[in-house]
Amino acid sequence: MELAFVIEKFLLVTVIFVITLVIAMYSTLAERKVAGFMQDRYGPDRAGPFGILQPLADGGKFFFKEEIIPAHAHKTLFVLGPTIAIITACVGSAVIPWGQDLVIGGRVIPLQVADINVAVLYMFGIVALSVYGIMLGGWASNNKFSLMGAVRAASQSISYEVPMGLALIALLMVTQSLSLKDIVEQQTGFVNWNIWVQPVGFLIFLVCAFAETNRVPFDLPECETELIGGYNLEYSSMKLGLYMFSEYINMFVSSALMVTLYFGGYNFPFMVELGAYFAEQGISSNWISIIGVVVFFLKIFGFIFFFMWVRWTLPRFRYDQLMNLGWKTLIPLALANIALTAVITLLFDRYF
Repeated sequence: MELAFVIEKFLLVTVIFVITLVIAMYSTLAERKVAGFMQDRYGPDRAGPFGILQPLADGGKFFFKEEIIPAHAHKTLFVLGPTIAIITACVGSAVIPWGQDLVIGGRVIPLQVADINVAVLYMFGIVALSVYGIMLGGWASNNKFSLMGAVRAASQSISYEVPMGLALIALLMVTQSLSLKDIVEQQTGFVNWNIWVQPVGFLIFLVCAFAETNRVPFDLPECETELIGGYNLEYSSMKLGLYMFSEYINMFVSSALMVTLYFGGYNFPFMVELGAYFAEQGISSNWISIIGVVVFFLKIFGFIFFFMWVRWTLPRFRYDQLMNLGWKTLIPLALANIALTAVITLLFDRYF
């Protein structure tokens, strides 16, 4: 393996990791600002201009607070829980294509850490593993409220992985590929975005994304009114910070995945025409890649805002409502969507 390839991948992983942490960090500020706006108040505005240094103050608080491990906790698993949560949250971004290839010094540099042909299965594997961090943390705390939150998280995750997978099956019937890079490249042009051919599948995927990230109205594993905080009740200092960070990173990665699958990824309207114009003018094609990256992140920020808007708008479900929605509504709807997609695909192939 050549050294230049290793350096490129190392730099790309570092940049993506730093961007992910910065977005997660400032999502905490954005959430409080959005909440303040919707509740007719300012939100944090003391630490720096307009409160932009508030995430740094919060991070310092987590780092310098006293580290407490309950006397009857399983210490190894107690530490392992938040570790697994933050690792599984970060590694999901490895297969997401962030933009078109860059050409620097005659070398083609893909803006994707790993273009594997089973990227969708990889993402599902990461989603399945992420619940272990919550389960271990809740069980190792040796607290009944933490354990109840962990059990809720596990059953919720399993319940909503099923309709999410069924929604993706319908999409894969259309794209005929498990590679996220291929799926994005098929969506060149605004009219080719998958949202137009799979609106029901996207709606199911969106609802499941809220459930998988434990966001309101599906934050049953950590609801304060019933469980005094849920699975992370006994955690303090940076271990609690890792759980909170992993939630915001999951929100960011989920938004990136939805943009990749349904909203064209880094593609934007008139991208091909603009690329042809740049070629005529002798302008580097790298500018198209840079614009695509910017557009991709703007789409992601739109979804992150939607996550926050829903949190401060809708009330939390009861647990029986959560289960009924997953098993009695979303799964039958996803199966009907698969059947409809199959019929339309066969008819289209036959007559067109």
